[in-house]
Amino acid sequence: MSTKLYVGNLSFDTTEMDLQDHFAQCGTVTEAALMQDKFTGKSRGFAFVTMSSAEEAQKAISQFHGQNFQNRALTVNEARPREDRPPGGGGPRKSFGGGGGAGGERGGYQKRY
Repeated sequence: MSTKLYVGNLSFDTTEMDLQDHFAQCGTVTEAALMQDKFTGKSRGFAFVTMSSAEEAQKAISQFHGQNFQNRALTVNEARPREDRPPGGGGPRKSFGGGGGAGGERGGYQKRY
């Protein structure tokens, strides 16, 4: 059974091929997915690497966690399942006063003729 690993503190220059090659030292890598910003396409500094067995994943954790890779100390551990989040961006919405309306005078200020 394959095991997915979280790999954090990556250099922003790291590629999926770099991860594939590096983690192949511990066994068969079935997938390497580098997380990227959806607007800029730049790396977000973390990835998920799937190893073909739990033994290979454990070997990768013990061999690479805290070790230097491209001048960064890697964080490597077993990935947790994704948590369900409510749709819609979350967070409280703040209102900064009412709109000015369609024409007319704005709150509290009146022209004097």
